[in-house]
Amino acid sequence: MSVFPDGFLWGGAFAANQVEGAYLEGGKGLTTVDLLPIGERRFPIMRGSIDQFEPIPGEKYPSHEAIDFYHRYKEDIALLAEMGFKALRVSIAWARIFPQGDEKEPNEEGLQFYDDLFDELLKHDIEPVVTMAHFDVPVYLVEKYGSWRNRELVSFFETYAKTIFSRYRDKVKYWMTFNEINMLLHLPYVGAGLVFREGDDKKQIQYQAAHHQLVASALAVKACHAIIPEAKIGCMLAAGATYPYTSNPADYMEAMDRDRDSFFFIDVQSRGTYPSYAKRFFKDNNIEIKMEPEDEEILRHTVDYIGFSYYASRTASTDPEVLGNTTAGNVFGSVENPYLPKSEWGWTIDPTGFRITANQLYDRYQKPLFVVENGLGAVDTVNEEGKVEDSYRINYLQKHLEQMREAIEDGVDILGYTSWGPIDLVSASTGEMKKRYGYIYVDKDNDGNGSLTRIRKSSFYWYKKVIASNGEDLSN
Repeated sequence: MSVFPDGFLWGGAFAANQVEGAYLEGGKGLTTVDLLPIGERRFPIMRGSIDQFEPIPGEKYPSHEAIDFYHRYKEDIALLAEMGFKALRVSIAWARIFPQGDEKEPNEEGLQFYDDLFDELLKHDIEPVVTMAHFDVPVYLVEKYGSWRNRELVSFFETYAKTIFSRYRDKVKYWMTFNEINMLLHLPYVGAGLVFREGDDKKQIQYQAAHHQLVASALAVKACHAIIPEAKIGCMLAAGATYPYTSNPADYMEAMDRDRDSFFFIDVQSRGTYPSYAKRFFKDNNIEIKMEPEDEEILRHTVDYIGFSYYASRTASTDPEVLGNTTAGNVFGSVENPYLPKSEWGWTIDPTGFRITANQLYDRYQKPLFVVENGLGAVDTVNEEGKVEDSYRINYLQKHLEQMREAIEDGVDILGYTSWGPIDLVSASTGEMKKRYGYIYVDKDNDGNGSLTRIRKSSFYWYKKVIASNGEDLSN
């Protein structure tokens, strides 16, 4: 008998801006991701170092076509249904609903697209799990208002939230507010549409923007509970336990501080108030958060569950010699852990860290968890027989699912598992297509060439077996 509970939501996850394409079709406005080219300018823009409000001729923008899910979603959903998906985590592109972001009335064509998408999912008995803001802000809000540094975005987001809750109240039971909300600290333009200018106090701006997102998230929770009382709405964290590099207490303290950088957001969203350690942090960094009198009451509208991504653990040290030896993982810089292997992109592979992270989050919040991202980015090739043999991906996922099973045995309440990128998509960090996550191969390369043909990989059949056995059979 499987330890995974009946009704466990097996499936996959992706973001609108990484799969849909059709970036200006159907009345959609420009969104921040539409201005992220592939190449050397990508990361400076993601960090908020370049002010730009329209695509530059000659640059390649992967999100503009992506994998053309906008036109091919029925074909793709049929493939996911063939695997037996119980849930699909998608995001709504804010700029499809409100092209500028500050309109009074929504774009009907955008609303209808997601009506059709959700209907198609429900036709195949696939539960939509919907992220409201997944790394995209309407560009007009960045240009005119300065994005989330401006309090006005709170009311714009509340209008957006109430619009989609009212529209999809009979179709969507699971919602999340901001994807990987802690990414605001690491890639501010990606996380919050922030662009910095000379003389800006970056930390002050980031945490003021964070406050605005936290208030907006709480207002969305309030609206969801009022409009769809039977629905569940959660937050979403880019998670991964931080290990001290040594038993030196200074290393342990550093690891705790790094974890708190992320927990800060979820502490507020789950507990309804700022954590005590944040006050010390703000004082030490000369940060003054401007709050409205009603904010304390608003923040008490807390989430129903904790959604989180897990790709890698992290390691922290205070030793200057050790600090020079770093590796990457979901954009988080980390001291290299000598006990762990790495992916082709230098991300630490740590299945046991998955179990540790799940226990850490459940111990801290005592709310149900939802694993909404986990997966391996790798270079896949089509062999002479037209097949993609991705045993390395199966091995990675198998070991992580074994550890998720252990976490459930530990008593952790987990609602579901939606692995990242069940169909190949544009990488959020690098903009590449060659960094593939999917069970389904998409014929497209980094230069935009390819037929967009879909091919079932070996992992497709493996994951189908996992779902059919409700996680009891993880063998490869």
